[in-house]
Amino acid sequence: MGSYVEVGKTGQFPDGSLEKVTVGAHEILLVRVGKSYYAVGNRCTHMNGDLSLGKLEGTIVTCPRHGSRFDLRDGSVVRWMKGSGIIAALGKAIKSPRPLPRYKVRVDGDTVLVEI
Repeated sequence: MGSYVEVGKTGQFPDGSLEKVTVGAHEILLVRVGKSYYAVGNRCTHMNGDLSLGKLEGTIVTCPRHGSRFDLRDGSVVRWMKGSGIIAALGKAIKSPRPLPRYKVRVDGDTVLVEI
């Protein structure tokens, strides 16, 4: 069990925003969807794309580099790369799908904290 570190105030994170925060050596993607906050590793596990520059649909973030999609609720892979057929098969053969690391988020008053 780690310790919780303040990453900002609730007013800094508008609903639907993709915010990159750095805590020590951890580059974290912090996302608010409605009243819920999610924190995952900010770098795509496919080719290291910056997920804070990606697209958010509900709780699914899409990497801007190759279109890999991840569910923020648990970090799981929804789609590994954009494309199908031989391109998708080659992509999976070269680098197998891996979930994003997840971080627990807690809100205390107007302070957003992430467990490291």
